Amino acid sequence: MSTGTVEGLERELSAARRNVFLLTFAQALLASAGPIVFSVGGLAGYNLLGQDKSLATAPLTGFNIGVALGAVLVAIAARMLGRTYGFVVGALVGAGGGLLAAIALLRGDFWLFALGFVLVGISSGFAQKIRFAAADASPSFYKPRAISWILAGGVISAVLGPQVVILTKDLFEPVLFAGAFVALVPLCGAAIVLFLFLRLPDHKAAGAATGQSVRPLREIVLTQRFLTGMVCGISSYALMTFMMTGAPLAMVIGCGFSPELATLGIQWHVLAMFAPSFVTGMLIQRFGTEKVVAAGLVILMACAGIAHMGIALWNFWGALILLGIGWNFGFIGATAIVASSYRPHEADKVQGFHDIILFGA
Repeated sequence: MSTGTVEGLERELSAARRNVFLLTFAQALLASAGPIVFSVGGLAGYNLLGQDKSLATAPLTGFNIGVALGAVLVAIAARMLGRTYGFVVGALVGAGGGLLAAIALLRGDFWLFALGFVLVGISSGFAQKIRFAAADASPSFYKPRAISWILAGGVISAVLGPQVVILTKDLFEPVLFAGAFVALVPLCGAAIVLFLFLRLPDHKAAGAATGQSVRPLREIVLTQRFLTGMVCGISSYALMTFMMTGAPLAMVIGCGFSPELATLGIQWHVLAMFAPSFVTGMLIQRFGTEKVVAAGLVILMACAGIAHMGIALWNFWGALILLGIGWNFGFIGATAIVASSYRPHEADKVQGFHDIILFGA
């Protein structure tokens, strides 16, 4: 390898590490919305309803719908504004959703609260693109490590989100939890500042310069590699979301545990989701992506077994911790598989299609 080639790779890797650093902390700030939403969303919805509590988790459903919508809108925003300003728009939507949810709690308006959750979900859908942005801004050998670092930022979210709830839930007494949603405004604002320092490469221009054609979307998404990554990602994400959504409500309303214990359970879960990211990239490089994904799916099966064994505190916390670890291995591995299935200048349309299916499922 020539000296010029080595120097070029070093410059590319240095730029990638800078972008990954900024994206990791921006992701950590935006992902703090997840623990906030899932810790108290069901409880706040429960408090807003009358005698019929059957719709208590509807705001959380709205959040998940918002994530799917965000997967569509982020592709449009990236095409019109570029990825950097697309992320800025997503953070602004998240701040607006947090304010709307807080206003809804103060007014006692359940459906306005659900709408606020849809907006926060849209913002989270935008943020899901960050892992692909990090991978696409990195040389091929660094992609799994870049994805791992982005998700490792979730360790900050795992601590920050629940602590925001604990510190702000009584800020607007006697209305519980409104302060937690107001706190989304400074979190999103700080993420915007980090986004503005990004220097992401223009892969469309690079593709045009090399004369590479853009394959039809149908051709790409029907390849075995893309389909494998998408199915594994859907399995990991759907199982994680299903269990995480119902756990706080089941703990507090169904089993009589305190909201603080439910919040701590979500904190342990989110830590388990993201803490393994410090080693997941290295595990992928050593054992291969497919083996790491398979290990994640086995751990998710063990999580289901513990959850069905009983309703003691350790059942909830143990299942939530295994749920997080299994999701981490499955989701990072699946993302790495998908990221290797397309050329850089094909990224936007393939990623948009993938995330629409993933979060829509």
